[in-house]
Amino acid sequence: MSRADAVAVVLWIGATMYAIFGGADFGAGFWSLLSRGEGSKGRRPRDLIDWAIGPVWEANHVWLIFILVVLWTGFAPAFEAIFSTLFIPLSLAALGIVLRGAGFAFHHNARTARGRTLATASFGVASILTPFFMGTVVGAIAGGRVPTGNEAGDEVTSWLNLLSIVIGALFVATSAYLASVFLVSDARRAGARDLERYFVNRSLASALVTGALAAGGLVVLHRDARYVFDGLTGDGLPLVILSGLCGIGVLVLLRRHARRGARLLAAGAVASVIWAWGVAQHPYLLPQTLTLDDAASPGSVLTSVLVVFGIAVLVVLPSIGLLFTLAQRNLVEETAAPQAQLGAD
Repeated sequence: MSRADAVAVVLWIGATMYAIFGGADFGAGFWSLLSRGEGSKGRRPRDLIDWAIGPVWEANHVWLIFILVVLWTGFAPAFEAIFSTLFIPLSLAALGIVLRGAGFAFHHNARTARGRTLATASFGVASILTPFFMGTVVGAIAGGRVPTGNEAGDEVTSWLNLLSIVIGALFVATSAYLASVFLVSDARRAGARDLERYFVNRSLASALVTGALAAGGLVVLHRDARYVFDGLTGDGLPLVILSGLCGIGVLVLLRRHARRGARLLAAGAVASVIWAWGVAQHPYLLPQTLTLDDAASPGSVLTSVLVVFGIAVLVVLPSIGLLFTLAQRNLVEETAAPQAQLGAD
């Protein structure tokens, strides 16, 4: 494996972590938005979401920063091409991250019902738009609409096309799917059986929607991004099959009310798709335009990236792991867990 390939693996690890943990956070905002109303029916799911993601939601953007730094440092020509052509959806995604964070922070402290409603709506809407715009960026790259060079691509049609829109919708659906599966476990941890059933039903529904969008995405890929489609149905096919098997496993576990395994399989389903995409594109960063070797920085820079990644593995990952462990053991709480509803079985 060349140093360029090794740095690409590091980049894909960051993308996988952000897709899983950041995606689950975005999906939580999706379900928060759909839990409308100030009554108990709407408030209880939102209370669970606030309790579940409150201690960890800011930490997950570490992976986005990690991706940007590795791409910029290790593959500067690709960074330049992506950000010059796709600055509109990337800027909208960044704005969404800011509005989402502001909405989540302020809806706890708003003094009026209207203020809480506006903050909750900001959190929810931004949680949908942000992964959508990120998906359009992936669609533009997969579809070969990002040529090399500064300002070489069309700043509108590169991401406003059928492939990008379908992948953007798939990102939103996948985030909702991940969040609902994770929230099933959080509801069980809180002892709220009614919310457990609530999110099991939403997990099943979002799994069907996500599967349908994935199937539709393959059809559009066949038409608009044949190189990536051939890779997914060729070298990447085992990973695509693994993703499907993980998804089926999640549905079986949820239907059987299994206490363990659903989160891991849901994460595995998403991770398998991301790595299938990487295998399908290899050796290109920008399909059929820019290879990893052509985009790679000098060897000394790539070595520095790998060394820093090794340090991060030793320092950052244990810290994040500790945070998640404390949160899962209810030792770090920003809000109280929703109480078990009387009469729920």
